[in-house]
Amino acid sequence: MQFLGLGTDAGIVYQTMIKYPHVGIAELGLWLTWSEGRLTRSLDELVQLNLIKADWQNQDRDEAVLIDPGVALHGLLEAQEAVLAYHQQDVARSRSLVSSMLAEYEQAQVDQGEFPDQRVLGSEAVQSFADSLADNCTSEMMSFSPGGPAPQPQEEADRAEDLRLLGRGVRIRRLYLESIANDTAAFGYARWLVEQGGEVRTVPSLPVRMSLYDRKVAIVAIDPHNSDEGIVVLRGAGVLTALCAFFDHAWEPATDLGVPVNRDVDGLTAQDHEVLRLLADGHTDAVVARKLGVSVRTTRRVIADLAERLGARSRFQVGVRAVEVGWLSGGRG
Repeated sequence: MQFLGLGTDAGIVYQTMIKYPHVGIAELGLWLTWSEGRLTRSLDELVQLNLIKADWQNQDRDEAVLIDPGVALHGLLEAQEAVLAYHQQDVARSRSLVSSMLAEYEQAQVDQGEFPDQRVLGSEAVQSFADSLADNCTSEMMSFSPGGPAPQPQEEADRAEDLRLLGRGVRIRRLYLESIANDTAAFGYARWLVEQGGEVRTVPSLPVRMSLYDRKVAIVAIDPHNSDEGIVVLRGAGVLTALCAFFDHAWEPATDLGVPVNRDVDGLTAQDHEVLRLLADGHTDAVVARKLGVSVRTTRRVIADLAERLGARSRFQVGVRAVEVGWLSGGRG
């Protein structure tokens, strides 16, 4: 009853009267074992709230007559709703003021190069934060997407966001794994993005899931392959310069979406070279497969093909022979 504006005592009295609408005042006092003053104060409060009649003390049968609860309680509820609406307006105004102040503070920190790195944890918080960055992006958005586009139903939200960015003239550049060609839904999304004016290229492997906005802020997944669990937000000028250069370096030799795979003078694809590099770094078949976004079976088939071409009988010999013939340095030609 306190949520409707009644004090504790008045609430107890009213609930008792609702259950026993014809109880006398004297009897009510005996039930509650209250003093006359305490009971009177509670009844007066009920009068002020229009829950009982004002002349309750003059009732012939010593009854505190209830005003029809169907009318009285609805009136009380409407009054509380009006108060709540007023407070909600206050909260909205306060939220707007706080957001404005935080935006000013953030910009001041960025301008002074003092904004600290921050972490955003949880899938919903990450998505909300990324959406806010996209909404404020004005010139360019670049990303490494080792996992490919998001699955349904998030894909629809991503499509709408991409359209808003492109509609504002924002340049979108995305790097996906070459293995996206094996995923019909993911490849379809990437092709749709290109049709809308976005730019998509593919590479054999990507180091981390990362997005850069206007070359001023970056979000990097704490888990290299899953940004939903948490991200690190980077705004420092030095680290942003390095990350943007890193993206540009990866973008330049990447293959446009849908373009047939090229082979070098040794007949090797970019994926072949990446497999050799990862093997040389000591990674297992499972790790190589995850980095390429393909199955372990496909990885082993590629390794077996390379071993046969090199005349190698083991993983170790593959590395040794690849160095001897110059494959690990990008080919002899």
